[in-house]
Amino acid sequence: MTCSVARRIEWGTVSSTSTASAIDPIAEAAPLSLCAREPHVPADRLVAEMVPPPRFDSVRFATYIPDPNQPSQTEAVGILEGFAAGLGGAHAVGAPKRRLFGRGKAQKTPTGPRGVYLDGGYGVGKTHLLASLWHATPAEPSLKAFGTFVELTNLVGALGFQKTVETLSGHRLLCIDEFELDDPGDTVLVSSLLGRLVDAGVALAATSNTLPGKLGEGRFAAADFLREIQGLSARFRPLRIDGEDYRHRGLPEAPAPFSEEQVTKAAYATDGASLDDFPHLLGHLARVHPSRYGALTDGIEAVCLTDVQPVPDQSTALRLVVLADRLYDREVPVLASGMPFDRLFSEEMLNGGYRKKYFRAISRLTALARDAKGLVEGPKA
Repeated sequence: MTCSVARRIEWGTVSSTSTASAIDPIAEAAPLSLCAREPHVPADRLVAEMVPPPRFDSVRFATYIPDPNQPSQTEAVGILEGFAAGLGGAHAVGAPKRRLFGRGKAQKTPTGPRGVYLDGGYGVGKTHLLASLWHATPAEPSLKAFGTFVELTNLVGALGFQKTVETLSGHRLLCIDEFELDDPGDTVLVSSLLGRLVDAGVALAATSNTLPGKLGEGRFAAADFLREIQGLSARFRPLRIDGEDYRHRGLPEAPAPFSEEQVTKAAYATDGASLDDFPHLLGHLARVHPSRYGALTDGIEAVCLTDVQPVPDQSTALRLVVLADRLYDREVPVLASGMPFDRLFSEEMLNGGYRKKYFRAISRLTALARDAKGLVEGPKA
């Protein structure tokens, strides 16, 4: 069963520079523009939209294909299936659901791990498994939540800490993808939130990024995660998932960038495509909160970018990482001219504290660029 959530979005319009002004249009309607969008998502939709992204609507444990050379992947599936089955009863193990501020005797917090942490490098299918856990948990969608660490901090910012605790404490499961360990303040905030939710009987599942300066060979260190969440560490069972980035297993090299004319013509020929100058888009991302990047891409069938250049600074790079994640979640192909995507980030960035985020973005944009190759041929007559 897939879960779709109705979105209520208000749109603002800003001016943008069209890269196609000097090229004759080959379709009646001009392409869309991300730079012309300023979505405003009401706070009351944030919790309702905490479901697996569209890319993971249909994933299940049965659709995860373990690498035969990595037995930890097969083991992880079995453990997670058992974890999901164990959440099928009451709100907490052996205990009825209770309100945070309700009267009556408080229920004793269940003993033993009430959370699981998926420990592995990028591209081994952690998000696939996390979304499969969400789908497999026998509870109504309104009783389980799925979101990235950034989406969770945005929720706290929109609702306030106490209201967020009250809102999520009735859930059976909270899945957190890409738990950020590179901002100590946000880590403490979310750790405090999770502590309150565990006390309320909510089960947890998480993946994470590693700490700056703790950059192993493509791995997200479980020891770092458990140390940073401190008092919650006993609530999590680390689950190792070894493997290589599946997006590059047996796949061809990323396609070379196309010419600006090819990209522009493809944008005009493709229904629902957007067309933007890459430097202008980077500037526009600074004016839109990253929590709205998903809404920014609503209705977009393909993203066409001209004049792709290396990003100028780390703040811009981190915003681009979020946009790449949202495009990848939604399986939106990306057609580009200019620099290839593996040259977006400087050597200093790729060797710094956010290294894994940048490599994830390169990997995902490369996959989307492969998906976009057919756009240069235009629609079939």
